[in-house]
Amino acid sequence: MEALYTAVATATHGREGRAVASDGKLDLELAIPVEMGGSGQGTNPEQLFAAGYAACFASALALVGRQAKVDVSDAAVTGEVSIGKQGEGFALAVTLRVELPETVDETTGRKLVEQAHQVCPYSNATRGNIPVELVIE
Repeated sequence: MEALYTAVATATHGREGRAVASDGKLDLELAIPVEMGGSGQGTNPEQLFAAGYAACFASALALVGRQAKVDVSDAAVTGEVSIGKQGEGFALAVTLRVELPETVDETTGRKLVEQAHQVCPYSNATRGNIPVELVIE
């Protein structure tokens, strides 16, 4: 792969620290979610992953929509990233909820979402590593 762009960020003190991008545009306090026994007073890696995946998938959907000449510009993608125990460690699972415009029929919408799942870099990175469920709403 020839990189078109490389994002660089540094995290300190793990889930109870800070994450800062090299260009300073992202500078976040991190905190363990209340559900996992933390303070919940900052964002967490799962929220960052959910936002990144949702944005990337929405862009992939827009691309395949343009290629198919189907207007999906009003689509919305919500990413849900779950974390849980798996054996001695932890594992992730993702649900992507795709809300398509009413003008897109169910068959076309399903086809475009499946195509976006083949194009999206996050989908390609997670395929075979973590479960990803696609839900069209």
